[in-house]
Amino acid sequence: MTDSGLDALLTGDGRALLSEVAATVLTPSNELAVAERLRARYPVEMVNAALGMTELRRRARAKFTLADDMYFTRDGLEQASGEASSRHRARRFAGAGRVVDLCTGIGGDLIGLAGADGVAEVTAVDRDPLHLRMAVLNAAAYRVGAEVRTSCVDVRDADLDGAGAVFVDPARRAAGRRLRTGESEPPLAWCAALTERVGGVGVKAAPGLDRASVPPGWEVEFVAHGRDLKEAVLWSPSLAGAGVASRATVLPSGTDGYDGVEFLAVPGDPVECREPGEYLLDPNPAITRAGLVEDLARVLGAWKIDPMIAFLSADRPLTSRFARTLRVLDSAPWREKELAARLRALGIGSVDVRRRGLAGDVDVLRRRLKLPPGRPATLVMTRVDDQPWALICEDA
Repeated sequence: MTDSGLDALLTGDGRALLSEVAATVLTPSNELAVAERLRARYPVEMVNAALGMTELRRRARAKFTLADDMYFTRDGLEQASGEASSRHRARRFAGAGRVVDLCTGIGGDLIGLAGADGVAEVTAVDRDPLHLRMAVLNAAAYRVGAEVRTSCVDVRDADLDGAGAVFVDPARRAAGRRLRTGESEPPLAWCAALTERVGGVGVKAAPGLDRASVPPGWEVEFVAHGRDLKEAVLWSPSLAGAGVASRATVLPSGTDGYDGVEFLAVPGDPVECREPGEYLLDPNPAITRAGLVEDLARVLGAWKIDPMIAFLSADRPLTSRFARTLRVLDSAPWREKELAARLRALGIGSVDVRRRGLAGDVDVLRRRLKLPPGRPATLVMTRVDDQPWALICEDA
């Protein structure tokens, strides 16, 4: 997508073309014919832009409820925060007055910040003029465009005077390549140093960041959509929860509402370790990454099956938004030669293999099992008291 392509789509003919393409069922077999038919009536650049934008809008529906009214580039959509994350995160900035959104991109976080309570103005800063234009258009789609100002400069040169808070989503791509985990542009150290100029700072980061890189006194929040761990967010002391070093947040998958659930540390005695009981609990990846597995065990009244493995167990069915509960059908030390017989005895015909703490090629294992038709189950490859172990489970 280019500036001229976006200009074309914003004309009356461009909007009519977008509507026509959106109403057309495109398949690999008819896409060329449809494009040729449209090019007979519209300029080639406009048709190409409309076809590309329609495809991006369809992909964006997983992130945005108003995707069909928004504008994207491929890279911009890939790196943008989804609507659920944006609205959840924006609550931290309530009452901030003026917020500066650094590395705005196509405006995924901007739509949440501009709609937050007590935020009178958001300045969107990005050095890509096309992305800034799209960010303004996307904010307007959510009816929060009146609160948005723009600044097309490198974020290092952004004017932060009068800002009550800053949010920054540093790029994790540079020169067309994905940066290594923990690297970003600008670097995390530069983002954290923004507190020397503005008290409230939030920084989006990859969930695999090195915890040692989090500045003292900052909170790190790990955010999952359903069971898909999406991101980490670092909060400076003025935006962090009082005394909170780590937080796990689980938001609904896709765009089904914005309210999520949060989990904080629960101090107490060490959780005991013993062999699996009747139920196995697989903590949400946000819980695991936040280092809150034992805290979840205390809340649920569960135990660990190994000091180093993030599985919990119980003798009664436990329900939690922070863990998937499985009923244990069979539990024994790992002996691959006996595994197929154990599965057949239970009438299992297919397995979803979940491996944690035990090496092995899952695809090779499935081929070796050669199971006859039967009911599905979850095969857990793990360790119990540091011994290789196999649990055959079903959803509780």
